[in-house]
This record gives sequence, C-alpha cells and structure tokens, in this order.
Amino acid sequence: MFKKILVANRGEIACRVFKTAKKMGIQTVAVYSDADKNALHVEMADEAVYIGAAPASESYLIIDKIIDAAKQTGADAIHPGYGFLSERAEFAERLKAEKIAFIGPPTGAIEAMGDKITSKKIAAEAGVSTVPGHMGLIDDADHAVKIATEIGYPVMIKASAGGGGKGMRIAYNDAEAREGFDRSKSEAASSFGDDRIFIEKFVEQPRHIEIQVLADNHGNCIYLGERECSIQRRNQKVIEEAPSSFLDEATRKAMGDQSVELSKAVDYSSAGTVEFIVDKDKNFYFLEMNTRLQVEHPVTELITGVDLVEQMIRVAAGEVLLLSQDDIKLNGWAMESRLYAEDPYRNFLPSIGRLQRYRPPQEGVKDNGAIVRNDTGVFEGGEISMFYDPMIAKLCTWGKTRENSIDEMRMALDRFEVEGIGHNLPFLSAVMGHERFQSGNITTAFIAEEYPEGFEGVAPTDDDRRTFALSALVLNAIATDRSHKDVLASVITADTTDGNKVVLLDGHSLSAKIARIDDEFEVTFDDKSYRVSTNWSRGEKIAHLLIDDVECVIKTDPFTSGFRMRQGGMDINVQVLSPRVAELAALMPEKIPQDTSNLLLCPMPGLLVSLKVKEGDTVEEGQALAIVEAMKMENVLKAEKTSVIAKIPVSEGDSLAVDETIMEFEV
Repeated sequence: MFKKILVANRGEIACRVFKTAKKMGIQTVAVYSDADKNALHVEMADEAVYIGAAPASESYLIIDKIIDAAKQTGADAIHPGYGFLSERAEFAERLKAEKIAFIGPPTGAIEAMGDKITSKKIAAEAGVSTVPGHMGLIDDADHAVKIATEIGYPVMIKASAGGGGKGMRIAYNDAEAREGFDRSKSEAASSFGDDRIFIEKFVEQPRHIEIQVLADNHGNCIYLGERECSIQRRNQKVIEEAPSSFLDEATRKAMGDQSVELSKAVDYSSAGTVEFIVDKDKNFYFLEMNTRLQVEHPVTELITGVDLVEQMIRVAAGEVLLLSQDDIKLNGWAMESRLYAEDPYRNFLPSIGRLQRYRPPQEGVKDNGAIVRNDTGVFEGGEISMFYDPMIAKLCTWGKTRENSIDEMRMALDRFEVEGIGHNLPFLSAVMGHERFQSGNITTAFIAEEYPEGFEGVAPTDDDRRTFALSALVLNAIATDRSHKDVLASVITADTTDGNKVVLLDGHSLSAKIARIDDEFEVTFDDKSYRVSTNWSRGEKIAHLLIDDVECVIKTDPFTSGFRMRQGGMDINVQVLSPRVAELAALMPEKIPQDTSNLLLCPMPGLLVSLKVKEGDTVEEGQALAIVEAMKMENVLKAEKTSVIAKIPVSEGDSLAVDETIMEFEV
C-alpha cells in the first residue's frame, strides 16, 4: 500500500480524498496556488507545496510542478480528483515514467474515452447504444449548419474534449447552430486547449442517468447502480440522486451490463462513470465515459456503502477487487445538492467574495436513521475566488425512501447558513419543494421549463404565511423581552391589549393575539389557536420551532419591527406591529426603485472579452451586445429591446464589477 498520496487538485475534492487516505493510515500532500494559500485542503493535509500563481494554467495544470511537488515530499502516488489533470493521458504517462502511481485508469482508457468522437465509435463497436450524430470534426459554422440540417434539429453542439457543461450548446435552427458553434469552439479552446467540435442529435424529454463502474487490473469489473442527474442548468448538474425513480430493474441491468462491456473494451481499471441519455420510453444512448471520480459520487457511496476513493487507491496499489456484482445492493435513497457561488436571482451569474458566514448543518446519522453529509473545501471567512469552479459544497442526505431523503434535504438546506456572497441555496430549496420534482417527473429541461423567466423565489401559500406569522410573533415576543426572565409571563397575557398584534408580510395583514402559557406560546388567528414552542434566543440566525408539534426551521435576521425570514426558497420580510402602528404604517409612501432600464449593467464580476457594438449603433431585440467571461464561462449579453447605443464607458479587456455600467442607451 502507498505511504504518501499527493492530491493534484484543490477544494472539496482534495479534502474528500484526504479523509479516506487518513482513514487508511496514508500520509497526505496538498498543492496550492496563490489564491489557495489559506485554503481548507492545505490545512487538512500533512504537507503542502506551493505551485504557482492563481490561474490554473500557471499552477494546477502544470504537470512539471505537480511532479516536482511529489518528488519533493516523497509521495509515491497521486490522486487527480476531477477536473484539471484528471483526464489528461499525458499526465498519467509522465507519472508512469517517473515511477509515481496514478490513482486512476490506464493511459489507453483515458485517451480512448477522453475524446468524445473516438469514445462513441468504441462504444458502438462494444455493442453500447449510441446517439445518432456526426462523429467527424466540424470545419466551420457553415459546415455545422449543413450537418445539423442533415441530422435534424434540435442538435447538441459539443466540444470533443469538453466536460462540466463547457463548450456545449443546443441549436434549434440555423442561426443558433452558427452562434453555438462559435461559442462552443471559443469556450473549448479557453477551457481545454482543444477547440474540436462535433454534433449529435439532441434527445428531447431526456433524462441524464449515469452508471458507476469499478474495475481492477485483474480483469474484474462491476457496476454500482445508477445516478439520476437530470436537474441541470446549462448542462451543469445541480441536483443528483441515487437510484433513479425512473428506471426499472431490467433497464438498470441492461445499462449496467453495457457499461461493464465498454469498460472491458478499453481495459479500464479504477472508478469510472458511463453517462447515458434516456428517453421517455426508457431507450438509452451512450453519452460519454468519465475516466475519473465524479462530483456526485457521494450518493452512490450512501446507497451502496462502498468508499469509492478507497477502492481507487486499492486498485492503483494493485489489489484485487474484493467486491462482486452480487455484493452490490442498493439500500435506501440519497440526494445531493450542489451549493454554488452563483446568484439565482440574477440568472445564476457567478458570485465571488468572502464567506462572512458559513455554517453547514450537522453531519452524521440522525435519531431517525437519516444521514446528512457535507463535502466542502471552504470555511467561514474564506474567499470564493474568480479563478476556479464556483462550488462551495455538496450537501447530501440519505433516507429509507425517496420521500424521506427529500424531506431530510429540505430540512438540511433550511439549516445551511451562507452569507457574504450570492449563492443558490434558495433555488435548491425551491426544487426540493417543487411538486414536479417530488413526483419524479423530471427531465434535463426541468429548470428551463419550470423557471423560464429565471428564478424569482418561491411565492408563499396561505399556510406558509401563517407559519411565518406565527414564527415572527413568537420570536418578536422573545426578542422584545429584555429581562430574559420568565419570558412575557408578566407582560403578555391573553386578556391584555399588549397581546394584540398585527403581522405585515408579503402584502398581507394578519391580526393576531399572543400569550405565554408555561413553556409555550399560544397564538390565535381568526379564533383558531396554535401552540408554538422554541428554544430560540435573540441574535440566533436559525430558529427551530414546533408549531402544533410540527417541526419548523427558519433562517432569521433582524428587520424593522420584525424579521427577514427565509425557508424553502421563500424570502420574506415580516413585521410585528401594534394595531395603532400598523394603521399608521399603511399611510407611509412606497419607495420607488431607481430606473436602470437605459443601462446595460455587468451582471457578475468578470472580464469583458468582446464588445459587439459601438456608440451610435442601432440594436435590435435579442442582438448580442457584449461577452463577459466569468469562472471560465462566456456569457453573451443581449439587447432586451430595439435601442440606440449612446455611450460605452468600458473597453475590451477590462475587469468589471457587479452592476458596473457597460453601455448606456438613448432614452
């Protein structure tokens, strides 16, 4: 077995590998750039080596620097994590030459499966079902249009060396095929140093379902069930689960058997994932094989009990796989929510900055048998950098059933505290509470179909408003009792005017009466009474309440005469007033927000890659105005209406801040 493992990566995946290595008694080495000198993965490792400047192209992607770090520390094996060098055959080959073990598959398998064009040909030859498409290279935009027309719209334009949603576009017509080709080619060159593009048929109403495989160097290969990865945005997975609610046992076995055959066809060893697109009739088509550990591997670990990182290490050390296919039993249900530094209220644009508050829910086995797991590489006070992937954490839950797992995830998300940057916690909560998601009736178009105008939060129902009102009344009563002795016992009773309150929220006004009875509060709305208990204290960010014995978790922040309350994707300001103050508040004028309709504002921190217009130009609705690059993704900003460009105060190559003016339009 290895004595010391270096992880050629950063963030949560480096931390994840370190945990298993330490469990196995193996020493660990981290590498870090300027941006990561204070990172969590550096702190977790036994040793750490500096490898260069913040851009990955000057640090994490430099093979010589990684190898030098391994030699310097005496590491006898390297785990690549995912991304960066994880699927670079050149890296694996260099390690072999240096007699450093690569904790991953053989070079030949990486080369064969790393090229999407080659991999589809091999898959077809191995008897794996594949998607119709053009596997040759595409010369230019005209060629792309010609091929797309022959295949039949819609088509998927993809980078041959792509991954993580980068270099991918869907085209429904010739114009979109031209623009998609240009953008995919540009993103592919920027992200992978390889701008080759191919086109295949886009399967409508598709589900994205993948099979986890595990193989050793002795001819043994098994599959560990599937993961449903259909909740995606711009081809980037957001929520995953295992198993899939859609597959039956026969389809699962067929997909698993084909995945094993493909693995054997390329002499695969280590952990890997075979991805499929599955249509509404359970026809499945090979998409690609990822020759590395997947981001979403925890859900497979939770339902199988298999530590995939440990198995990768043992396989790389030459051990025989001790698991057989009959040993793999799928137990319960697991969910994974990817917490990203991106603002769902601003079309999910990247966000950077300091984590002023970072408090994940408590991990471990709960009293009801459910499991909460949080894989992360950040800490409170740390920085989310513009140089790397915007992932903050992967929150996972396990329950006996899919419903149990969803319920646990909803509760865990409500307990997760993140402040200081934009993040997608509200959106994750909204999806978990969405009726269509809960029913399992999902496709890769779920987000586009359910949030066509973007995410604007979850509108509260009458029951939700009642819950917020009840909670606010009780918290307000506790917060306004300055003695902290026998809270409200001598101040609020059922028959005093002080117990009469008006709650204002979401444009609604609710009259209520609150009284303290022993260790509980009694709140009355419209002659119906509710019992509420809590151990919340003034200043706490999370309020745990029991409302008629039903558990409720709400994030709270002080607000004028009340609280800002967040739960399940809802974000509401709730005021608790006396009847007279509520009467006067209704007379106050409403503040009108500033009109910015004549401005194009930068929606995220980023680099202004290109200006498509100049001052004095007339632009039409939908016309591209500028391209801003942030976190390795190009974002095309388009005109919302016909206008004339009055002023452009910025230049190509400028680094822009959020809401910085890119151009002004004539009014």
